[in-house]
Amino acid sequence: MAMTNPIEPIVHPVPIRSLRPTQMTVGLHEVERKRAEWRTRRDRDGGEFLGSHVIPAVIGPGGVYWLIDHHHLARALHDEGIEHVLVSVVARLEHLPKRRFFSFMDCHNWLHPYDEDGKRCDWSDLPRHVGKLADDPYRSLAGEVRRSGGYAKTQTPYTEFLWADFLRDRIALHQVKDKFAKAFAKALVLARSPAASHLPGFAGPEHD
Repeated sequence: MAMTNPIEPIVHPVPIRSLRPTQMTVGLHEVERKRAEWRTRRDRDGGEFLGSHVIPAVIGPGGVYWLIDHHHLARALHDEGIEHVLVSVVARLEHLPKRRFFSFMDCHNWLHPYDEDGKRCDWSDLPRHVGKLADDPYRSLAGEVRRSGGYAKTQTPYTEFLWADFLRDRIALHQVKDKFAKAFAKALVLARSPAASHLPGFAGPEHD
């Protein structure tokens, strides 16, 4: 099996539109936050912000680069009109047939083909590029809860999506879309409740 070091010695630029997502959705609320952060850092630091953010990828069949993290950042930079990002290669799997490639990716938790309703889809349904990633409002909600200390960041793959599905079952979609602040307040309480104790990063009830 052709594997590389976790980070290659040479990091190189790749066109954003050539990067294939390994998930189907992002939280556009979070994407907008990253866009604002990018504009602030661009005006202050020039290109240093982009140079300090390396996106991990796997090279798959046909030499295609597949994102395995930082989908929100890649989408934010794409929406800001950035054409290239710096990529580090985590694994070289271009020798595998497509079916074997996606099986390998799935076994390594490098694949999350779940749509905005939380339903698993086929790998062939994955978006062709980051600009096609669909919005999952619950992913945005889960991200806000984590940033506010509702649960801790962990190394568990796709933690935010697990929390998004937890919230999906408990808060109405129209409330998340139309009354985000109210939905966020409810989500913060739910995140500290015993019902969430099985989830990675569970912080327990808040103490005075």
